[in-house]
Amino acid sequence: MLISLCINNFALIDHLDLEFGLGLNVFTGETGAGKSIILDALDAALGGKVDRRVIRTGAKRAILEATFELSPTLAEWLDSQEIDPIDGTLVVCSREIIVTQGSLRTKSRLNGILVNRKIMEQLRDRLVEITAQGQTLQLGNPNLQRQWLDLYGGLTLLECREAVSVAYQKAQKATAALENRRQSEQQRLQRIDLLEYQLQELNKANLTESQELEQLKQQSQRLSHTVELQYQSYKLHQALYQNEGETPAAADLLGEAENLLNDMVSYDSTLQPVLEMINDALAQVVEASREISSYGENLEADPQLLQDVEERIQQLKQICRKYGPCLEEAIAYYHKIQAELKALQEGGESLEALEAVSIEAQKQLQNKCSELSWQRQSAAAKLEKHLIEELKPLAMEKVQFQVQITPTTPTNLGADQIKFCFSPNPGEPLQAIEFIASGGEMSRFLLALKACFSQIEGSGTLVFDEIDVGVSGRVAGAISEKLHQLSRQNQVLCVTHQPIVAAMADTHFSVSKQVVEEMPSLDSTAQNSEVRTTVRVKNLDSNQRRQELAQLASGKPVQEAIAFAESLLTQAATKRQQQNSI
Repeated sequence: MLISLCINNFALIDHLDLEFGLGLNVFTGETGAGKSIILDALDAALGGKVDRRVIRTGAKRAILEATFELSPTLAEWLDSQEIDPIDGTLVVCSREIIVTQGSLRTKSRLNGILVNRKIMEQLRDRLVEITAQGQTLQLGNPNLQRQWLDLYGGLTLLECREAVSVAYQKAQKATAALENRRQSEQQRLQRIDLLEYQLQELNKANLTESQELEQLKQQSQRLSHTVELQYQSYKLHQALYQNEGETPAAADLLGEAENLLNDMVSYDSTLQPVLEMINDALAQVVEASREISSYGENLEADPQLLQDVEERIQQLKQICRKYGPCLEEAIAYYHKIQAELKALQEGGESLEALEAVSIEAQKQLQNKCSELSWQRQSAAAKLEKHLIEELKPLAMEKVQFQVQITPTTPTNLGADQIKFCFSPNPGEPLQAIEFIASGGEMSRFLLALKACFSQIEGSGTLVFDEIDVGVSGRVAGAISEKLHQLSRQNQVLCVTHQPIVAAMADTHFSVSKQVVEEMPSLDSTAQNSEVRTTVRVKNLDSNQRRQELAQLASGKPVQEAIAFAESLLTQAATKRQQQNSI
């Protein structure tokens, strides 16, 4: 239940503190007095859409605060959000709307804790239900009709609809996988052909060693210069060990040096390390001369081997150009396409398997949709009966109402097309409600629909903005009784121009505009005092209510109108007493 609403710098309102009561709370006043602004402020406090125009001219920000009484279900929800109630019994929803440098910013708080828009949307559904002006125009919306029917069906139906949504997603995924596989099958086969050709070429190349190409190049160089290497080996052997010319060989020179050092060491033993170095050098020169002599003797020209090496080099170079650029990368590519070809040949699930999965998913979806359709048909039968009973007291005794459910293509919301059909007059066929119902009939239909939901959803705050528009006389009286009936289980806030509706109120607010001279506040951009229009709200006592009802009835509180207002109040009191005794 809404306990209070504090409004600061919102539209034409500078400051308002409103306290609400149980039962039916009514707002009356001249057209344009600002009644709907109050309901807009409540909507904004609970996270509704706003723009910069909601901030009062001259102000920098608007602040809204709505205080609700804590219910058991709301307490459980707050606990799930890890938010403590105020004083153990209250929920305070506040919102700050700020314009800075041309941009709009808002901050929502729940019991003083900053919360995001999603949290506020969840909370709003648990606190109030607002029926705004023009909502009757949405009665013909098939999506909204389906949503109403599903909500009326309750938790079991909504769980069934969720199961349909899950089955639909699975069916969509299975169908997409099947279509993707079908579309990619040609590409897959083409890829397999290409990889098989490449693997055949790479297998034939027998790639094993990443350094093979460098090794072959060295071998080619050796085989191409055998004669030069033999001659140079002979010359090197002579230079090291056995020179037939006049120039002594290195071994001969080292031998002479060794003899000289032997003589010197006999006189100076400190030269012994140098002698050892010469000995080692001589031994290494002799060993090197033997190795180079053996190398030269073993060299043989092999034209066939040279040709084979050159051909292998060209083969590997070709492989590198196509799959490289180097042999190491070509070998890596070889291993990669081996794995890719294996995966493509295995192919994951076959087309037949994917088709089976898709067929099964579609079957499951159809089963879930059929179950949901049955649930909706059951809910529709109950809603038809319930709504007609709610419409009869609203001067629609002979009304007919039917929820038509026709099959359609399955979606995540089921396979049903919902249409509300309506006939307010005897003898007239049922037709879509948007084509046959008048504005007044739409209003009564919507009110009756809310009455149906109020009985299955439990207590809360229902808000109606001119639900009685377009009706008069007996119909207005029937609406007033229905609003009072709703207010026995729910707190009801209602904007009305009907005196017979206002007379049924438990709490009556009068809304008016006043022109005042005000000084600029700290939150204002104005520099000097100025004349401003602002909205004022008064909680009326018994005498003031008579004056207000007389004003609504005749446009001025003359004696005859006051007498009429008194009779309305008396009749309203009698009706309330009769309803309360039921």
